[in-house]
Amino acid sequence: MASSTFAGQGHGTLADQAYRSIADRLVTLRIRPGEPVNDERIATELGFGRTPVREALKRLEHERLIVAYPRRGTFATEVQIADLGHISEVRLQLEPLAAGLAAERASEGDRAELDRLLARLAKTSGGEHDLIRLDMTLHRAIYAATRNPYLEDTLIRYDNLATRIWCLFLDRLPGLAGHVHEHGPLLRAIIDRDAEKAKALAASHVEGFETAIRGVI
Repeated sequence: MASSTFAGQGHGTLADQAYRSIADRLVTLRIRPGEPVNDERIATELGFGRTPVREALKRLEHERLIVAYPRRGTFATEVQIADLGHISEVRLQLEPLAAGLAAERASEGDRAELDRLLARLAKTSGGEHDLIRLDMTLHRAIYAATRNPYLEDTLIRYDNLATRIWCLFLDRLPGLAGHVHEHGPLLRAIIDRDAEKAKALAASHVEGFETAIRGVI
């Protein structure tokens, strides 16, 4: 999973692999908010030395997924519902931008990948966690198709934070499958190079996410 959900290109360095694996645990709440993050234990589980794990943890701290306290240790950040509005505010600007750029810039290879994901989406009937991972995969494919690595990295960070909030309320959120399947028309618009439609669908998707969360808090 770690190599598919968070990997954009290949397996990368050991620090990259450690980052993807730990990020996956944090985003999907297998490491719960407030839970200690022990670099030695994680290094042992991953079969890595502590150096790449520590490098990964520095990156995750910068991305607000963990927090380190002097003499206390490192912990998964709490999920603050007050952050929902801030995160949605950023995503409401950047997700439509990414969708429009993807429609304009995606290579033939990108479009083939999006088409493959569209077919996978049409067939999916997985459980909650499978749907969440598919949702993240779809978002990352769109971000990659923008051909803007800075925008891609920024959106991955905010999608991770949004997905943590989603996972926190997963047992109370109705219509998870419908939320994920909203990507179908969005992917089709990008494949068809319809930038304006892609932008509108991406904006609607972000707004729908925030509305759904606020409906259960």
